[in-house]
Amino acid sequence: MATAAPAKDPLVDAALRQLADISVPAPVSMMPQTWAWAALAGVLLLVILIAGWRWYRRWEANRYRREALADLKDIEARLSAPATRGEALVALPVLLKRTALAIWPREAIAGLHGTGWTGFLDAHSGGPVFPIASARFFEEAEYRGKTALSAVPEAEARAYIATARHWIEAHHVRP
Repeated sequence: MATAAPAKDPLVDAALRQLADISVPAPVSMMPQTWAWAALAGVLLLVILIAGWRWYRRWEANRYRREALADLKDIEARLSAPATRGEALVALPVLLKRTALAIWPREAIAGLHGTGWTGFLDAHSGGPVFPIASARFFEEAEYRGKTALSAVPEAEARAYIATARHWIEAHHVRP
């Protein structure tokens, strides 16, 4: 048994023909609608540029630290062999002096030696004072030869390296 389709109502048919699709509004613009948003974006961009410039200047100003730490890594690599330990330990105070000369005036640094030199390192160390053994090493290392320094135990030499690393990373440059 098939059911017959209901008869169409002429009024409903006429009403359905008059219907139109839903009109969709234009998409909302993502551009700022007032000048204040543009001003805020300009200020934000200016702040980002200034922060980037300051970061870059600080990064450039600390280039000497990065180079000194790379040289220290090379010196540290030569500590494990007793044959090269002496020359590595001779290079350690030279590295600290070269690092200090990169930032302070030559007249203030070049003449320092002995306790004056370690006093300078201690005053600008940016943290706890130099251990007494490390201070004594940095006072006397330039007067010892490679053969005398090659007799230094590796653990003690690594302590001197750690002290030098701390000074390079943390020293304060005061105007």
